[in-house]
Amino acid sequence: MRKLTSETNNLNEILNKSVKYGIISSLITFLFMLLIWGISIMNFFNKHYDFKNFGNPLILYDPKASFVGWIVLMILISPFLQLLTTIFSFYITLVINKNNDNTA
Repeated sequence: MRKLTSETNNLNEILNKSVKYGIISSLITFLFMLLIWGISIMNFFNKHYDFKNFGNPLILYDPKASFVGWIVLMILISPFLQLLTTIFSFYITLVINKNNDNTA
C-alpha cells in the first residue's frame, strides 16, 4: 500500500492498481480452489457415491444439492469474496492513510 501510494498521487491509477492486484490474488485463489476441490466434481457423476458422508454441511437439506452448493461455494464464491474483501480493505486503508496525511 505504501509503495503504491508513494509511486504516484493519481487516485485513479492507485484505485486501478488495487483492483488489478485484487483480481490477480483472487485468480490465484480460484486456481488453487480448482485444484483442491475440482477432483471432487467427478464424484457428482458417480451413481454410487455417498454424498451424506462427504463431510460438507447440509446447507441445502439434500446431500447431493449440498454437495453441489459446497463445490460452487468453494470454487467460485470464495475467490469472489476474496476479491471484494481485498478491494474494500485497500480502499479503507487508502482513506485512513489520506486522512492521516491531511491531519499531520
